[in-house]
Parts: sequence; structure tokens; C-alpha cells
Amino acid sequence: MKFKFRKLNLIFAIQIFEIMPKISQRAKHMPASPVRKLVPFALQAKQKGTKVYHLNIGQPDIETPQTALDAIKNIDLKVLEYALSEGNLDYRKALTTYYNTLGFEDITPDNFIVTNGGSEALNFAISTLCDDGDEVIIPEPYYANYNGFTSTFNVNVVAIPSSIDSGFALPPMEEFEKKITDKTKAIIICNPGNPTGYLYTKEELQQLADIALKHDIVVISDEVYREYVYDGKQQISMLSFPELSENCIIIDSESKRYSMCGVRIGCMITRSKKIHDAAMLFAQARLSPVLLGQIAAAAAHVNDEAYIRGVREEYTKRRNLLVDLLNEIPGVICPKPKGAFYCVAELPVDDTEEFAQWLLESYSNNGETIMVAPAGGFYSDPELGKKQVRIAYVLKSEDLKRSAEILRDALKVYNDR
Repeated sequence: MKFKFRKLNLIFAIQIFEIMPKISQRAKHMPASPVRKLVPFALQAKQKGTKVYHLNIGQPDIETPQTALDAIKNIDLKVLEYALSEGNLDYRKALTTYYNTLGFEDITPDNFIVTNGGSEALNFAISTLCDDGDEVIIPEPYYANYNGFTSTFNVNVVAIPSSIDSGFALPPMEEFEKKITDKTKAIIICNPGNPTGYLYTKEELQQLADIALKHDIVVISDEVYREYVYDGKQQISMLSFPELSENCIIIDSESKRYSMCGVRIGCMITRSKKIHDAAMLFAQARLSPVLLGQIAAAAAHVNDEAYIRGVREEYTKRRNLLVDLLNEIPGVICPKPKGAFYCVAELPVDDTEEFAQWLLESYSNNGETIMVAPAGGFYSDPELGKKQVRIAYVLKSEDLKRSAEILRDALKVYNDR
């Protein structure tokens, strides 16, 4: 009788398994995040008592502006209601003042659609411009989630490799011309770049503007790291090219500007009423952006010059320290980034994904290790980044110095096995 009961349970379990819902092809083809997919190994390392220095993710340790924190603490609302689909006017006015101060005096609240992070702004941009099977051109390596956003909408990424030897400068325009077809709808850039920290020159951006107009495609410029450029350089926005008024979308976010990733507030900006009105249909379909996030973000924009200046100085110090230490390690190559707070380093290993997992599973230095992001996930062809990692210098200087010490020792131990 006991055997029959177990047999019946097995049959029932098989039947349950057979009627489980099928997973979509879209879900099956969704790429894993190179930044987060090693998290289970990091958690296991911590459970064993190992301290992990997180160099894998762009989560700054710098404090959020007090004005933003106070705005949340002092909310005097009886109802936390829906925000407007395009974003509440008070916040869009704050954004307008910000962009006017940057020199774009023609920008008004009507040029903005407020989104739940820069990620949703990118989703809106891609879904507004592209149909199934269309293409976007992206210089690589690129922000890994561009793969996820395009995959969601069955849009194909056509990648054009840049080289670590040139510090990841924009590839020649001839390479773009070769890739443009009647399916090409946009070129996506990140300026300054994630993962490389590369800062595009005015000449490079002019070339992109010219090619976009020639082929009547749109430049989607992801400018969420605009404030954090170094060595006296200035970020040049694609808004600086008025001839692109119908062919340009800017992606922006408060996450990295004010170290407030958790508020999930970003925006897309365009001078094109046609693009704006089409994107608004998607904005209305998702109802509204986060109300509390807009309140915090609007407050952060008030008298923020000293905050931005102080954070920029801190990142400059961290960049100089880390990149110099990395380039002192035998076999490591790391161009000095001009912006953002990431660098891509080439390591003397055959496979950085295996190395990154080994760091968490099998290695520690006095009870400590590091977590890095293998760069294969930032390329359309993972082989191109097989020897590279992205490192975020968002930790305080003493932690970055200790992380470099650990990496130097880990590479020696790993290669001597």
C-alpha cells in the first residue's frame, strides 16, 4: 500500500510537470546580466565569511543629496496619487531649468517624458522607433542591458567593435556605412560610456549627426553620466546639433548624477513632436512614473553645483588611484577613462568569466576577495571581451587600493595553479 501511494505521488508529479506553463521564446533568449549573474557566488562567499569588494556594479557609495532625502522625509500629502504619464509639471520644470542652464534654451517641459529610470526611457525609445526585425547600430563594448532592451522588442543589435588599443574611440564611419540597411532605425551611443568611460569628441559626434541625417535614422544618446567627466573635459550632448531636431533622443537619469539609483527616475528628451507623441502612448500605457522619486529628484536639482563638483573631484581621485594601480599589475592593460566611473581592463587570463567565478568560489586573501564584471557580456560576440573585465570605481579609495592588491595576488595564484 505504501508503495502504491508513492507511485501515485510520482504519477501526479509527472502530470503537474507536464501541465506547467510554457516559457516564451522571448524569455528564453533574454540575455543574463554580466553585472548580476555572479551574485549567487558572491552570496555564497559571504556566507562562508569572506568579505567581497563589489567592483562589478555601478552603485555609488557617495551620499544622496540631503535636499532629496529631506524632501522625502517632509512630504505633506494626504494621498500618494498617480503622477502624470509624462511626469509631473514641477519636476519637468526642474529638468527644464537644468537643461536651459546647460545651454539648451529652447528646451521646455513639453520636450520631456519622465520615466521609471533611464532603462524605461530606453525601452520607450526603442519601442517607438523599431518594429520586429529592425536593427540598431551600437559601438561595442556597450551597456549590457541594451541587449535586453532590444531583445524584448525583437530588435537586432548590429555591433561595431572599438578597440582597447585606441581607448575605445568611435570606430571609423566607414564601418557604420557598411552596416546601415533599410532595417536600420537608430544608432545608440553612451556618452560618456558605460562600460569603457570613453568620452566622445565633438568631431566624432558631428560624424554621427551627419550619418544619421544622410540615412534618416535617429541617434539615441544615453547621457546619464554627463556630469562625471575629468581632466578639464566637457561632455558634449547630441542636443548640441540642432540639425538633429527630428533625429535625436536623449536618455537621462538621476540615478548616477545624485547617487539615488533607488528612486528610479529618468527621462527621454526629444525636440521631435512626432517621436514625443508616439512615445507618450507607451508612457500612458504604463500609467505613471514614480511619484516619490520625482519629488526627491526635483529637490536634488536645487543648488546642486557644489554637490556635483565635489562628487566629480572624488571620482577623479578614485579613477587616478585605481587605473594607476591596475596598470602596475604585470600583464594588465587599462586605458584611463575620461568619464563615467567605469574602466575596462584586459587581464592576463584566458577567460575572465571563469576567473571571476573562481575569485568568489575558490579564492580569498586574508578572508577577502573581489567581484568584477566579465566584459564578454558587454559585447555582441562574448569572445571579444573574453580577457576583459569592467570595474566600477564607486568604492572609497582605501577599498579600491585593497581591491587592486587582491587582484594582483589573485592573478598570480590563478596563473600558478
